[in-house]
Amino acid sequence: MNLFRTALFLAKKDLYSELKTKQILTTQIIFAGLVIVVFSFAFDPANNTTKAVIPGVIWVIIVFAGILGLNRSFISEQRNDTIQGLLVAPMEAASIYLGKFLANFAMMLVVELVSIPFLFLLFDFKFLGSFPYFILTVFLGSFGFIAIGTFLAALAANSKSSEMLLPLLLFPITTPILIGVVQATKIILTNMEKLSSALAWIQLVTAYDVIFFVVCFILIDYVLEV
Repeated sequence: MNLFRTALFLAKKDLYSELKTKQILTTQIIFAGLVIVVFSFAFDPANNTTKAVIPGVIWVIIVFAGILGLNRSFISEQRNDTIQGLLVAPMEAASIYLGKFLANFAMMLVVELVSIPFLFLLFDFKFLGSFPYFILTVFLGSFGFIAIGTFLAALAANSKSSEMLLPLLLFPITTPILIGVVQATKIILTNMEKLSSALAWIQLVTAYDVIFFVVCFILIDYVLEV
């Protein structure tokens, strides 16, 4: 219980700091908006075939906006030597990971709440699929991506080229998640007749999320102490 209480405290600390500076969240939202505008110019929103690219655009926004936040989540702690203070404090290293994960995940959800409706509005996309399944897919995909990304951000934080190292580590490991959620999103938004296929992809992503979240939770002690 103390682990989760400490993690919530650390997450609140990061979110409060972000509310004061508005650096990461503002950058993520601006980036998401630029991606949407660029795609709206590249593809004619009035063309029905353009609707096929929307699932891909959604996850391009989530992935690259997520990386912007993940890159800074541990770097700020390293610059101020805050991470050393956290490690010597009477708390488990896993609570540091969990707190960072909760803060990153919360900011990612805010970006999604702003950018996805804007994307649908700009492309005049009429939602005909299952809204609960769509929310579930976005949640599970974001959960897995941020869980793995937070762990790898801690791993890459000690590197001088951490901003380049994180994407190199993150993309290969999260590829199964991204393939699964893109396929599930495409089916849910465009072809509900194949819902069983979407559910199979969702189950795959869920299993991947659980396995890697547990692995990251276990290995974070070693990563932070190295």
